[in-house]
Amino acid sequence: MNILVDADACPGSVREIVCRAGIKRAVPVLFVANQPINLPASPWLSSFQVPQGFDQADDEIVVRTLENDLVITADIPLAAEVLAKGAHVLTPRGERYTEANIKQRLQMRDFMETLRATGEHTGGPPPLSHTDRKAFADQLDRLLTRHHSAATSDQ
Repeated sequence: MNILVDADACPGSVREIVCRAGIKRAVPVLFVANQPINLPASPWLSSFQVPQGFDQADDEIVVRTLENDLVITADIPLAAEVLAKGAHVLTPRGERYTEANIKQRLQMRDFMETLRATGEHTGGPPPLSHTDRKAFADQLDRLLTRHHSAATSDQ
């Protein structure tokens, strides 16, 4: 399992949690963004800078994602694409996107986009809270533990 992070919109506190987990669990983590990303020195952490442009980071993440990888993103269309490749998706708020819920999330996203196009002010998500960070860290730990358990039982 590799972890790929949609780093352009990833909160710094979530980036820190992912870095600590990658180093502790010896899991390769790749941060993909259209700007340089400062990371702690570790053989488990790397970044890839894509050119400026719409969906450049998303496209790169889709190309690099393999089955059973974990993608950290709040981008619903990106989540749908990597789920179709057999990857796992976790949002920075600790929510898992799955084959069972992604269609509903896409429909809600499209609905909200239609509302905004009509001039309706829908607002954005609230700031990331301590509860959100804890939910993310707990869910990340569960996924990595499950992966580690599956990997050791295969040996």
